[in-house]
Amino acid sequence: MQSLEHYTEKAATLSLRNQCWIDGKYVASVSGARFDSINPATGAVLTDVARGGAEDIDRAVKAARAAFADGRWSGKTPAQRKEALLKLAALLRENLEEFALLDTLDMGKPITETMTGDVPGAAHFFQWHGEAIDKLYDEVAPTGGRDLALIRRVPLGVIGAVVPWNFPLDMATWKLAPALAAGNSVVLKPAEQSPLSALRLGELAAEAGLPDGVLNVVPGFGEDAGQALGRHPDVDCLVFTGSTVVGKLFQRYAGESNMKQVWLETGGKSPNIIFPDADLDAAADMAAFGIFYNQGEVCSANSRMLVHESIAEDMLERMKTRAEAITVGNPLSPETTMGAMVDANHATRVEGFLKAGRESARLVTGGERLTIGGSDAFIAPTIFADVPMEAKIASEEIFGPVLSVQTFRDEDEAVAIANNTIYGLAASVWTRDISRAVSMSDRLHAGTVSVNTVDALSAMTPFGGMKQSGFGRDLSLHSFDKYSALKTVWIKY
Repeated sequence: MQSLEHYTEKAATLSLRNQCWIDGKYVASVSGARFDSINPATGAVLTDVARGGAEDIDRAVKAARAAFADGRWSGKTPAQRKEALLKLAALLRENLEEFALLDTLDMGKPITETMTGDVPGAAHFFQWHGEAIDKLYDEVAPTGGRDLALIRRVPLGVIGAVVPWNFPLDMATWKLAPALAAGNSVVLKPAEQSPLSALRLGELAAEAGLPDGVLNVVPGFGEDAGQALGRHPDVDCLVFTGSTVVGKLFQRYAGESNMKQVWLETGGKSPNIIFPDADLDAAADMAAFGIFYNQGEVCSANSRMLVHESIAEDMLERMKTRAEAITVGNPLSPETTMGAMVDANHATRVEGFLKAGRESARLVTGGERLTIGGSDAFIAPTIFADVPMEAKIASEEIFGPVLSVQTFRDEDEAVAIANNTIYGLAASVWTRDISRAVSMSDRLHAGTVSVNTVDALSAMTPFGGMKQSGFGRDLSLHSFDKYSALKTVWIKY
């Protein structure tokens, strides 16, 4: 890692793309409206960005439809699409520092995380899906006689992708990589809090060889650009990562327009269950990571710790030590291990949960909103104990560095507490007993159950939820299911 001075100097010289990327070029929004992209760690305006609306979405969808219809991308062989995506992965690695700075400045996460995690991860996901696409085979049905029935996997057409601000580049990549690899064209709407890396990505994709119109990026607000994309009659599929409330809106938009497919990855309130036979130091290390990484702004964050009553105070002391060792500060400093909330409004929202926690539970550490470098968008790593089941902090997604700790007596009670939520995205279990581990994984209602770790994730395994955490899966070969259709071609000869 470089020094704070190095990253500060580089940040000051960045060229920030701030217009819509449509049909292979940067263009102003039709209305001319703009909005400020703000660095939450300082409160300073980074740049003003084109505020896309319905007309801009329509332009982007038309460009995407034309690109799909004439086969400039969908008509390429899988090997040719693979080549372009591998080039894009290589370009991301070549421009690692630039993209890391864009996401750090835009959403306040530490530069150490964007340099070592987010941008390398995005490059890896483009590479993985690119490598996979020419290894997926169609099928021949065993019809017999003088019949040949082919079962072909074909691209859907135009994909609308709406992604959140917590991992701006990574979440865009999770949607774009399989959608593009499968041969679709895409209109991407990044979150208004963090549009900069997505806008630069459009340009980089063109450099990698994606034809004009195949990838379009329209920054804007949910009520304008997001709703227009969800309602557009020429979008074949809408994919979304974000809040459960907004996910339900996209389902409504689809039903009220062209009944487009909608795939959602929404909220979470993931339990982390720790039994007495676990490696308690390892459990504490990973539990701290599971709630404090990325300022707790993670949909699958392990925000509920369920601890066996016999080790509760021991684990609380371990967690308190780890929370108080976190360095909250300037995201451009390599010494910082927790940055700012994405903006002051979100910090205010999280602060409301801190107040609710102090009224209903025992504060172990933290519980404060912090002002650093002139910005009040920072929250101290916080732990609450003795949290009642009915408490707001035990049931609602906080999306901040706030851990709720509850106790249980036995497996049945642990499962009952863990499953007592509208969400079902992730869960973790800590035990050395393999029978218990398997049994618990069977009983927990979650898309991913991690055993003796938290939030286990790989390009090779599907990621997604149950209940009101959504449906459909990102990553793995199963991600292609969202971006393709099965077509039967039956030939009599």
